[in-house]
Amino acid sequence: MATESNFKRGKDAVNEEFSEYVAHLQFHMTLQARNLVPTLKQSLDDSRELLLHQTQANFEKQISRQA
Repeated sequence: MATESNFKRGKDAVNEEFSEYVAHLQFHMTLQARNLVPTLKQSLDDSRELLLHQTQANFEKQISRQA
């Protein structure tokens, strides 16, 4: 019985480490993506630029709240 309990705790620790790794990887990919998106001008007259800005902001909020 003790061995089974130890195995479960070890498996949970591995899952937690993997989840943390994935979160860091997603954060890194978000930062890299910011470098690939052209910088937005101060005036957001173009609806596509406004949509891009809002989408990027929402994505970054969602990622930051997952941690």
